[in-house]
Amino acid sequence: QVQLVESGGGLVQAGGSLRLSCAASGSIFSFVVLGWYRQAPGKERELVASISRGGTTTYKDPVRGRFTISRDNARDTVYLQMNSLNPGDTAVYYCNAVPQLSFWGQGTQVTVSS
Repeated sequence: QVQLVESGGGLVQAGGSLRLSCAASGSIFSFVVLGWYRQAPGKERELVASISRGGTTTYKDPVRGRFTISRDNARDTVYLQMNSLNPGDTAVYYCNAVPQLSFWGQGTQVTVSS
């Protein structure tokens, strides 16, 4: 059974930083690529960052240069360091495999105030 447990979200002022963590069962780390997705109100869920088992990363343009995805395979954990946050980053953030599995964790809310 795969479990996805996201944490680290919260309320932060514009320009601030947060680090999200995703504790996953070992089976998800069998997948080559893991990612962070987000869903803002009125928007579809989108992949914002991904990382391969070997450490190759990809980013969507709105977060490139501000967000950094990393993974600790030994601890079955994937992280998203988010810097220079702006209100457009407000969303529920989820981790998952890429391509996504058929289920999602609870997500963690990130709210960026002006």
